Amino acid sequence: MALGIAFLGSGFSARFHLRGLVGVRNVEVKGVYSRNLNSSKEFAGLSEQLGLGKPKVYDDISKMLSDKEINAVWLTVPNDAHLEYTKLISEEVSQGRSNVNGIAVEKPLARNVKEAKEMIRLVEKAGLLHGYLENQIFMPSVVRAKEAIWEMGARNSGRPYLARAAEEHSGPHNSWFWKPTISGGGALIDMTCHSLEATRFLLTDPSKDKSSLKPKHVYAVIETLKWNKEEYARHLKERHNVDFVKEPAEDYALTVITYEDDIGNLIMAETRTSWNFVGAGLRLSVEVLGPEYSVNINTLQSELSTFFSRNIKLPPSETFVEKQNADQGLMPIISDEAVTYGYQGEDRHMVESFLSRKMPLENWYDGLLIVQLMMHAYLSAENGRKISFDPQQVEDFIPKVARESVPSANN
Repeated sequence: MALGIAFLGSGFSARFHLRGLVGVRNVEVKGVYSRNLNSSKEFAGLSEQLGLGKPKVYDDISKMLSDKEINAVWLTVPNDAHLEYTKLISEEVSQGRSNVNGIAVEKPLARNVKEAKEMIRLVEKAGLLHGYLENQIFMPSVVRAKEAIWEMGARNSGRPYLARAAEEHSGPHNSWFWKPTISGGGALIDMTCHSLEATRFLLTDPSKDKSSLKPKHVYAVIETLKWNKEEYARHLKERHNVDFVKEPAEDYALTVITYEDDIGNLIMAETRTSWNFVGAGLRLSVEVLGPEYSVNINTLQSELSTFFSRNIKLPPSETFVEKQNADQGLMPIISDEAVTYGYQGEDRHMVESFLSRKMPLENWYDGLLIVQLMMHAYLSAENGRKISFDPQQVEDFIPKVARESVPSANN
């Protein structure tokens, strides 16, 4: 039996998931809806080209959800639409008008805690399974790193006590990422969600429940270092029609989480995320330290590379690595980004979980905790100090960057 899935959203992340699904058994893409009809048609063509089925392109979400062959939805829309579409799907299922039994949502779960909790309430009321699409904990390198840490390092010298993770690139693809009132923030909410969950995953004892690692304190610094400068703000205006001077967001974030494990050990996680990195392209790096061992991951230290001399002028592309910044010189090549970045692993897990009617191991409660940690990070940055982790204090919190815009200097 194959799982019939539909995509709500047909953009950058949705297409990464298509490439990830190529290596997954027992799945077929049956439908797609997005607010951009041409994008939906391109997505459907790519799905057919990849052998994943020829999905029907819908202009009405309810009609798509009523297709009896659709059993699950991949929600890959902008952050401000997560709650809206969760309500719609949950209502269709609750009214018996849909065969959907599970929703997988792209990170972050929501823009704030209130939205995240409402999303969980809705899906649980409708009896839906829910998966949180955090690709980095499914990266083969991260999975193998965790095995090495806990099966050899921790077993022979003690648990890891420090993890550092960074995600850095030169800025998002789509205009909505640059608008904090839509996305919920800047680089922190866009990418720190990845690094927080990757470090938590690596630092958690696999023989124990995730709750064995409890957040104690959060400290964060956020800044706008590059994209508010006149030259780069003009570039954003030309490319994305975004007025970053009027509605700025942080393009750099440092977040430090202090955890305590179930026997009282203090554990540290340091994360750095940036839209300011100029290099070959997207760089994901992770380092874990234990008493007598360390583990390192860097996606730009590739086993494959190419070199083009200055005498060759290639058109701009992302042929070699996501968010590629150059087309000459020595370039690393990521042989299969959907595999390397964990999309195939996470999609396989979601498909298998929904087919077996089991709650995915990475679900919306994990997404909720990450949203809570990010809201603490924003609160810490706004207050300029380390704060204690207390979910109640961010229950209704919305980061200043997401609720305000700064008047343009020309006004």
